[in-house]
Amino acid sequence: MRILVVEDDPALAEVIAEGLRDQGLAVDLAHDGLTAAAKLDVTTPDVVILDRDLPGLHGDTLCQMITEAPLRAGRPGRPMVLMLTAAGAPGDRVSGLTLGADDYLSKPFHFPELILRIHALARRRPYARARTLSVAGIDLDPVRRIATRDGRGLDLSVKEFAVLAALLQASPGFLSAEALLDQVWDENADPFTNTVAVTVGRLRRKLGDPPAIVTTPGVGYRVPPAE
Repeated sequence: MRILVVEDDPALAEVIAEGLRDQGLAVDLAHDGLTAAAKLDVTTPDVVILDRDLPGLHGDTLCQMITEAPLRAGRPGRPMVLMLTAAGAPGDRVSGLTLGADDYLSKPFHFPELILRIHALARRRPYARARTLSVAGIDLDPVRRIATRDGRGLDLSVKEFAVLAALLQASPGFLSAEALLDQVWDENADPFTNTVAVTVGRLRRKLGDPPAIVTTPGVGYRVPPAE
């Protein structure tokens, strides 16, 4: 899952981003509305965590831009918007939801609640896939963070779990190393690193035999359906 955090307090933005990354989420950051708008023009995250009082372009305006934008070819649908702001009075909540926000959480907040709300919003997206991903004897529940193969529990790291989820979602198609880097490691990842190959290698070993992940040089990785 990809998240865009739009927060003008750099220290708070980093705290939120690191906490979300620890949960296996890919996180991009923007500290003002204009930067956020530019990033949204390039990528479509699952959820935007949006502060209201932003420099450059106010969060209210950005929220309306997100929720009222027409769908573009090749895009999976608009992101869900979670307003995360110090303006926590009932009137502020009502006005934020009226602008099109899908959820509203006031500061200070409890991080576990933020995680639960993010997952709830992602499940509400119109294109959201089935809760459990099942391919070739592998079952993965992204909400409960449980993965099994032929009934055997898999002890996966955060990144291994996220890579497996991405491959199962893409099956029977391929995902290139660049696509996995983009989906799982977010915009700060080094494009020249071999971290994808290393993580896929560890994942292969944990999945066991017969091999579940197919690699095609120059194309990428995939988990083919069972024959």
